[in-house]
Amino acid sequence: MKLSGALVFALVAVQAAVLLSAVPSAQASELQVGYYSKKCKGLENVVKWHVVKALKANRRTGAALVRLLFHDCFVRGCDGSVLLDKSYDNPNPEKNAPVNIGLAAFDLLEEIKAAVEDRCPGVVSCSDILIFAARDAASALSNGHVHFDVPAGRLDGFVSKAEEAQAELPDSTDDVEKLIANFARKNFTVEELVILSGAHSIGQGHCSSFTGRLSEPADQITPAYRELLKYKCSSGSNPPVVNNVRDEDYNTVGRFMPGFVSRLRKVPDFLDNSYYHNNLAKIVTFHSDWTLLTQKEALGHVHEYADNGTLWDEDFSDSLVKLSKLPMPAGSKGEIRKKCSISNHRLY
Repeated sequence: MKLSGALVFALVAVQAAVLLSAVPSAQASELQVGYYSKKCKGLENVVKWHVVKALKANRRTGAALVRLLFHDCFVRGCDGSVLLDKSYDNPNPEKNAPVNIGLAAFDLLEEIKAAVEDRCPGVVSCSDILIFAARDAASALSNGHVHFDVPAGRLDGFVSKAEEAQAELPDSTDDVEKLIANFARKNFTVEELVILSGAHSIGQGHCSSFTGRLSEPADQITPAYRELLKYKCSSGSNPPVVNNVRDEDYNTVGRFMPGFVSRLRKVPDFLDNSYYHNNLAKIVTFHSDWTLLTQKEALGHVHEYADNGTLWDEDFSDSLVKLSKLPMPAGSKGEIRKKCSISNHRLY
């Protein structure tokens, strides 16, 4: 039987609609604590075991996971888009954005995903795994002081664009007014901007991210620390430098800031309120850190968290939960990826 052109078009449209409907929408309102309690028993223990093992080998991996959480959720919501590799659909993914320089821990997430797939095939999204892993890393790096229950049920997105990451993520060179506006677009307050900035008590940044700090005046950066950064950045082509001077090597601090040697930490990458003390002393790495001191409300919160580390632990935990609930763009479709770096199939 010969079909009319109109009927053929209608059948194709129906088939396309069926295919698209097979890919569910992801709504933040559907997230719930204990989402996998029956769907994948023991999931959180699996994630935690891998995270703890990785941190025993290198504590900096924990800082990388916390950073990945922010860099994923602040762009297109928490959809695992930062984990996607270059592909036909995503020729220039978020990973390639200059603002995402130094992102790491992708291999660890693939390791966790493979273990979870063996246990519960096709059930747990990479975006949820990232939230669980970052939570466990924050807890481990803070000796359990930062901790929260993870509302889960996210789907993995299909879209990943470097230009979106570059446009939406805050930059290390931003002034406070731009930072406040950036965070406000995601419904975060000035206080929450200051709270989340406290994550710079751990991790590291590349010299290209703070080039301007090397020539800022003494009222913006302590000269001895500025000279320390110049020295560290002269050691190679865009080398990484620790965010927290308390994690610097003894000899370098002894050379440039001998009076600070007693404050060096025996255990590096400890997630605490030391960032706020460093900021008030003008010994922070990024311009975006120092600029918080130039706005009245932000400065007040810097003092608040410098004075009360326990309060910061609690508020940072709450802010990570809020961050983890940022939704995908309206109408977005999602899936449960088999591998975190690759979509299962194309929508286009």
